[in-house]
Amino acid sequence: MGCNGLNFESIRKWCMNRIINVIVVIAFLVFVVMIIFAASIGGNSPVIIASTSKVLSTKKIGWGIKRADNHEQPDLGAENKKIIDEFEGYAMGNKDKPYIYLTFDVGYEGGYTSKILDVLKENDVKALFFVTGQFVKTSEDLAKRMIDEGHTLGNHTSKHKTMPDISEEEIKEDVMTLHREVFEKFNYEMKYIRPPKGEYSEKSIAYTNSLGYKTVMWSFAYDDWDNNKQGREDYGKKKILDNLHNGEIMLLHATSKDNSNILDEVIKETKKQGYEFKSIDEFER
Repeated sequence: MGCNGLNFESIRKWCMNRIINVIVVIAFLVFVVMIIFAASIGGNSPVIIASTSKVLSTKKIGWGIKRADNHEQPDLGAENKKIIDEFEGYAMGNKDKPYIYLTFDVGYEGGYTSKILDVLKENDVKALFFVTGQFVKTSEDLAKRMIDEGHTLGNHTSKHKTMPDISEEEIKEDVMTLHREVFEKFNYEMKYIRPPKGEYSEKSIAYTNSLGYKTVMWSFAYDDWDNNKQGREDYGKKKILDNLHNGEIMLLHATSKDNSNILDEVIKETKKQGYEFKSIDEFER
């Protein structure tokens, strides 16, 4: 029966069914074409899109803060805060809670990590250690001790490459190589990451999120990483203690001789001022 039949209602229903069938077929074909197109461009470099459906920025950003006086929380910068919040990373905790989250970057073993671990154990403080591939390869005993003594191991990547400067495939290789090594050696699965040099982009953070990692930046750091600027213990203590603040994520370098010498006094004085050291797993926004 065609549209020229005699029963008007039957004609209407027949025509409507034909139209619906055509629409369904067209929608299915469009869906198939989209799947094929997505597969053809996907490869090993997935396109990561934000919740707003815009392509994420690849602009390299260097993490930085503006210190405040009187133990007030520092200014993280509008761009830094927006991105770290958007991707549910950690940079600074609750402004009303006197909690300190102690973290160390350990790019290599400078000879001071064992002493730092002794001090932490004596003061019953748990820290987050961001380790590199070099440290894990050369100081397996220290990495194991960190885990055994209740500290948290974080991923500082295998080769310490600047993430916005490399491809997603290279990021994956740098992150997951270390992830696998730590898991195979210690049966320990890392879940926190700190981008090398504190350099990142919207897209690099989104991508490391997709690998199962949460980004942890900091709200305090000082120039303790420079081996040419050691022997300034009073300077280091003053910098750290003058800038204590609620919700602080404190970044220290375990490669610093000064830090290993002042850590005990810093911890004791920090507690005396009413602050409490918390594990990163206890982080409160």
